[in-house]
This record gives sequence, structure tokens and C-alpha cells, in this order.
Amino acid sequence: MRANHWLSAVRTHRTAERGDRVSTVHRGVWRPEDRAAAPYRYLPVDVPAGVRTLRVELDYDRSAGVLDLGCFDPSGAFRGYSGGARESFVVGESVATPGYLPGPLPVGTWQVLLGLHRVPADGVAWRITAEPGVSLPVPAATAPDGAGTAGTGPRRRMLPASPGFTWLAGDLHAHTVHSDGSLTVPALAALAAGAGLDFLAVTDHNTVSHHPELAAAGAAAGILLVPGQEVTTGRGHANAFGALDWVDFRDRPDAWLSTVDAGGGLLSVNHPLGGDCAWLMPMTGRPPLAEVWHSGWWDRTWGAPLAWLLAWAPGAVPVGGSDFHTMDGPERPGLPTTWVAVAEPSVAGILDGLRAGRVAVSAAPDAPVLLRADDRLVAVDADGTLLVDVEGRRRPVRGGVARFHVSGAGPFWLEDAKAQVLALTA
Repeated sequence: MRANHWLSAVRTHRTAERGDRVSTVHRGVWRPEDRAAAPYRYLPVDVPAGVRTLRVELDYDRSAGVLDLGCFDPSGAFRGYSGGARESFVVGESVATPGYLPGPLPVGTWQVLLGLHRVPADGVAWRITAEPGVSLPVPAATAPDGAGTAGTGPRRRMLPASPGFTWLAGDLHAHTVHSDGSLTVPALAALAAGAGLDFLAVTDHNTVSHHPELAAAGAAAGILLVPGQEVTTGRGHANAFGALDWVDFRDRPDAWLSTVDAGGGLLSVNHPLGGDCAWLMPMTGRPPLAEVWHSGWWDRTWGAPLAWLLAWAPGAVPVGGSDFHTMDGPERPGLPTTWVAVAEPSVAGILDGLRAGRVAVSAAPDAPVLLRADDRLVAVDADGTLLVDVEGRRRPVRGGVARFHVSGAGPFWLEDAKAQVLALTA
């Protein structure tokens, strides 16, 4: 675990309770210079033998800043993360707050992680209270009304494909109660299936606690749920796809890429121009995927996302993601839709298709699509649009299914008469 040379600036007291149970309280004030020195801080909590649960509460003025919350056991192993979404968590032998991992509680000094995400000029006062051994219920996570029902979506489209392949409609970016989303994994699966999707990547922030739920929830809803995690920092986010171990967000992004590659997964830079979540991190390597079409690309006459892709890594595969969190916002699974041509309808087949660049992105499951099939570009349901290449050449699209011979590297996209991007392919 990383050193805590700054702990002398934090006030700590421990109060004995109920025999050998001890409540530990840390308190202090974080200031901008603290964040500049180290954005992640660790607060020690001693866990004695016989403890079955650890409860941690964080108290601060949330209108004044944002502090992230997480936890590591005495070996330094990851036990959970909730970012700024929660005020407390419980880690127990058999249950844990969503975002945290249940299991035995090793004896020793645990570390509560505080991430200094946003700290105002005047600082933010905070208090951490940790109580080992107190059995408290884990907050129930329920889906609100209107979360969707499996099997209510539109009929799947059969798009032209090369021999041996089938196009699946999906979404590569969505969140649940395991981070800052509002739906449980089963409710999210039902919502996505009801939207007509064949697959959905569940990419909760800096955790893998949702992974054990994916297979059963997907099977019940009739949708493939792809294991994912959104590696999240204050200077950029990246999705790691695949049945991977937890990726340490505290490392540099080149280390994320190495870890994901070694685990057989795929890394994608997320919403690179996304306001306060824009990608600001230097990298030596380049992830194979780039989330060029994010739900935040409201004005698709704005060419900056495509310009960023061509400047960042012209060979990266462009993908899309709704970044769905709650039913309160406009984001919905499948807006946009990422299509992947697969040899078999499975999580492995989806990852293989992404890795090979057999990918297309459309505004929605039933919107115009531009894809590759039989060594040609095929525009589907796009009559009257324009096919555009990286050199700026434009060709009119005629008919419900239009095929084009093309040369040179992609990406290619469809535009309307106002230069709004309607569909995109590698």
C-alpha cells in the first residue's frame, strides 16, 4: 500500500465499543495543495480477529466539493470503490454494498481510500468513521418504475454480412447501482433488451463487483452482457472490456493498456471531448478502441470527434456508447448503437469482432447504418444521404441498400444535407 507520510496532518481517534470492537474516526480539511501533492489518500483502519463486517461513513459538504471513496484490505487487494456516488459502504463476509466485494475480512490494517476529485480554493472539511464488526444491512438496490421489460423491444434487424458472420446490435457503455447508476444489473439488462439490443457492456466505475451478476441477468433478459469496467480518473476515462481482474485506476494509462492486453481484453478511450470528463492523459501506446460516438455528441455537425480520432490514432476502431446512468436523463441504451459482426453470438465473439474492427455505429438500432460486407461498404436505410471518406470525398447514397467499392483506410461515415453524421464505420 502506498505510504501515508501526510497522516500527521489528519486528526484521528479511536473509541472502544462493545468489547474489542473499535470505532476509528479520521477528520481534517483537504485543500487544493493537498490534491496537487497526491490526489489519492489512505486512512488506516485496524480490523481485529473475528470481525465479519466493516462499515465506513464519509461526511462532508457535498455542495463544496467531491471526494471519492474506496477500500483496500491489509494485503493491498482491492475491496471496492464507489467514487463520489455514496456516503457509506459495508464490506462483509457474504454481502457488500454494490461496488464493493464481499469475502473474508483479513486481520490487520485496512486502508480507506479518499480521492480528492474536486477540492475548492477554501478547502473541504471531512470526516471518516469506520466501524469493524458491526453487522448492518447492505442498502437494497431496486429498479424504479419504467426500467423496462425483457422481450418488449423491436424486432432485430438482419443486416448484410460477410459469409459466416452476423451483425449484433449493442451498447458499449452503461452503469448500474454498482457505481453511480440507478438500475440493478437485471433491470438494466431488461431495459437494453427491450430497446432491441443483442448485447450490452456493463462498465461501472473502477469496480468489478457487478461481474458475477452478468451471466444470469443476461440470460434472464435474453441479452449478452459483456463484462466491463470504466477506469475513471479526473483526467480521463477508459473502458476495459472482458472478464478481467480489477484495473488499477491509480496507475498510468499505459499500465492500464498493458494490464488489459495481458488479460485478453480490450481498452477504449471514452468520450475524449466530454467536457470535464475529456481525455487529458498522455500515452505512449494507443488503445485499440475509441469511443468517438458518445451520447454527449449532441450536435453531430460538429466534426471535432472525428478530427480527434484521426489525430489520436487513425487506426483505432471507432465505437459508440450511451453512457446510460439513470432513467431521469435523456440517455438510453442503444443511443447510439454499436454493431459488431460476430462469428458466434457470445461475449467472446463480440470481443473478437471488436478486435478485428468489424464494427459500425448508428444513432439508434433502427437508424441508417454504414457497414462492411463482402469487401464493400454497404449503406442500409440511408437513401438520400452522402458517403464521406477521410479525404472529404462525398458520394450520394441511392436506395434502401447501397453498395460501394472503396479504397484506402477508414473511417467512413454517412452525412445528411446539413453535414450531420448519421452513421460511422471503421
